[in-house]
Amino acid sequence: MSKTFDVCIRGDGVVGRALALLLARERLRVALVSRAPDPAGDRPAGEVRDVRAYALNSASRQMLQALRVWPDAPSATPVLAMQVWGDDGGRVDFTAGSVGQEALAWIVDVPALEQHLIQALRYQPQIELVTAPAKAALTIVCEGKKSASRDEFGVQWTVKAYPQKAIAARLATGLPHQGIARQWFAGGDILALLPLDGPDGNSVALVWSASLERADALEQMPSEKFCTALQAVCGQEAGGLRLASERASWPLALSSADRWVGAGWALAGDAAHTVHPLSGQGLNLGLADAACLAGVLAQREYWRALGDEKLLRRYERARKADVTAMGAVTDGLHGLFAQTEDSWQALRNWGMKGFARSPLLKRWVTRQAAGL
Repeated sequence: MSKTFDVCIRGDGVVGRALALLLARERLRVALVSRAPDPAGDRPAGEVRDVRAYALNSASRQMLQALRVWPDAPSATPVLAMQVWGDDGGRVDFTAGSVGQEALAWIVDVPALEQHLIQALRYQPQIELVTAPAKAALTIVCEGKKSASRDEFGVQWTVKAYPQKAIAARLATGLPHQGIARQWFAGGDILALLPLDGPDGNSVALVWSASLERADALEQMPSEKFCTALQAVCGQEAGGLRLASERASWPLALSSADRWVGAGWALAGDAAHTVHPLSGQGLNLGLADAACLAGVLAQREYWRALGDEKLLRRYERARKADVTAMGAVTDGLHGLFAQTEDSWQALRNWGMKGFARSPLLKRWVTRQAAGL
C-alpha cells in the first residue's frame, strides 16, 4: 500500500531541503524527491570540486540558524564591508556598522551548507527521501531553473538571456581579505571577490560575469594568464592572486514563471524565478520563498486544504512583488554597466560618486541588501 504524504517537494537543493525542514516543524508529512536514495554519498572520483559560494543575508541566516543547519566558521564568513568600483574612479563603500549589524552578509561555502542540511534531514522523522514524485495534497517544485515539472502544470517560462556567462573559481590571495567583499564594474564585465575562511582568511570566491566570447577565452587561458587578466581588473586590492580550484561557468539570464501556484501545486526558488548574480540575492530570494510558503501553510484556516489555490495565492502575492523588483534592479544595473561608450561611463561614475555622498541612500540600500 502506497504511503500518504501531505506535501511532496520535487528538488533537493538548498531551497527544497530547507522548505522540507520548515514544513516538518509544522508536523506535516513530507516526501522529498532526492537525486539519490542517500544524498550524502561520496563525490564520484574525478568530479570537479564545487566552487560556488552563496552570499546570504540576515534573514536567510536567521532562518537557517532556527533550523540548526547554519555552518560553523570558517565555512560562513561575515562580510564586514563592501567596496564597489566603477570604470573610471567611481567608488562606493558599505559597512556593517553603518546599519548597526555585525555583518552585511555571510559568504557560505556550498558543500558545507548542503552537508548540514543533509544531516538535519536524517534526524527528521516527518521527512522521507523518495526517488520519484509521491502522491500528496500539495506538490512544491524546487527543481531549479531547468525544472522538468513546470510543463506538467502548464506554466509558461520566460527567459531573457544575457550575452554573458559567469565564471566561478576559488583564489588564494596575497593579502588577508579582512572580511571585505569587493566588486568591479569594468568595460562591461562584473567581477566580484567574496571573502572565505573567516575574517583573517587568504581565500576568496571569484564570480566574474563577462561577454560570451570573453568568458570562453578566459576559461581556456592557462592559470597564470587567467590570473594576469584578473589582476588587470582588480589591481592589488587583495595582493597577488592564484587559482586554487578549477574554473566553472554557466550562462546568465533573467527568467520567470507566469504562474507560481495552481490547485495542488506551487513553485519556489529558481523554479519560479532567476536574477542576474551581480546582487548576490538569488538564494536569498529562494529561501524567502520557502519561509513565506511555510508560513502561509502554517497559518491556513483549519478548513482549508493544503492544495487550496486561494490559499497558495497568498504566497504568490506576498513574494512576486519583491522578486519582480529585485529582477528589475539587477536587470537595470546590468544594462547600465554593459554600455561601454565614454558617455555612459561618465554617467555611471557621476552617479556612483553622488550615491557615495548620500548617507541616507547608502543606508537604505545597505539595509535592503542585508535583508533588514
